[in-house]
Amino acid sequence: MKGARGPLGIRLVDVGLAVVVLIAVELSVVTGGGPGAAPLNAAAYGLGAILVLPVLVRHRWPRFELIACSVLLLLYYTFDRRNISPAPLLSLPLYDAAVAGYLGLAIVIPAFYMLVGLFVVGASTHQSLVSLAAQFLPQIAVLFLAITLGEAVRGRRALAAETAERLRMAQEEREAEAARRVAEERLRIARDLHDTVAHSMATITVQAGSALHLLGGRDGKLLTALTAIRDTSKEALGEMRATLGQLRDGTAGRDGPAGVGGLDRLPALRDAVTAAGAPVTVEVKGEQRPLPTAVDQAAYRILQESLTNVLRHAGPAARATVSLRYEPAALAIRVTDDGGGETGTGPQRPGLPAGLTAGGGHGLTGMAERAAAVGGEVTAGPRAEGGFEVVARLPFAADGEER
Repeated sequence: MKGARGPLGIRLVDVGLAVVVLIAVELSVVTGGGPGAAPLNAAAYGLGAILVLPVLVRHRWPRFELIACSVLLLLYYTFDRRNISPAPLLSLPLYDAAVAGYLGLAIVIPAFYMLVGLFVVGASTHQSLVSLAAQFLPQIAVLFLAITLGEAVRGRRALAAETAERLRMAQEEREAEAARRVAEERLRIARDLHDTVAHSMATITVQAGSALHLLGGRDGKLLTALTAIRDTSKEALGEMRATLGQLRDGTAGRDGPAGVGGLDRLPALRDAVTAAGAPVTVEVKGEQRPLPTAVDQAAYRILQESLTNVLRHAGPAARATVSLRYEPAALAIRVTDDGGGETGTGPQRPGLPAGLTAGGGHGLTGMAERAAAVGGEVTAGPRAEGGFEVVARLPFAADGEER
């Protein structure tokens, strides 16, 4: 395997390349006779093998590889010389050095060897310049190609790295721009909600309180209705302010606004809907237990929307029943009414799960989205015996929370 490594970070591919260089060097040792050459014996072969050893660490230390090969070659020429060409030994180290960015070193070392070789061979053989050029030109070409190829590979790698960095920076800029636009849109929504809905809710709360003060307890039913209006609008105003604060701060998360409760608020919701004219009965089955925050809030919002729909659509004198069943792994919710309205009837809305239809509002869509956010599901539709039914099942282990 190419990626397998041994001591000193030596890879199998480095061993293979060292063997190739060794063969080229030994062939040069065999053919490297001439004036003043050492005899071709076991020592010549052994010294030729030693020259190649630095190639084994080419991947980890390319500069050391080139310097070590150059020094060993110089010692070889000095103490037991065979007239070998430096090209078979130095081509790979020169390539590695150029790839690693040591271009100056990769140019100086072969230039030194070629100049010294021209001088020594010219002085000892008295050959003409043309003959020397013909002898040294192939070696110079091979060394030049090794350096050029290494520099080209280094340039391509640098270009690829620079391109990747630019793409990363461009992606970060796009994400930052998207985040900025989201923040601006969030602030715009917060301003619009504050200037319209929050203002209207505050006005309703104040007017309901003033009406209660003027009545002075004289009309029991009207007093009850106004009290429900005041308390519900005050509660809604508080939730809206919390939501607006999170919209402005950018801290809104899947668990909803801070301070928004869950099923602990069901009694108050039941009382408010009952006071508004639709008596609500609550049934709890199974062993009650604390719910994950996201599931708790999703359950309350589904109940809130379901009971609001009863008030809006079920007709006068309708009664509602809320059933909560704590299963081993999920909370099952069922809200039914005996009204004769058309709650949730209409065409299937795109993006709404099968079994959910919607009229002009987005209540059922919102319930489906809240349930899906915690890994649950919602179905809703008319009952065969009359009225409407909403059924939801919410797993206790919501996405991202431990069981």
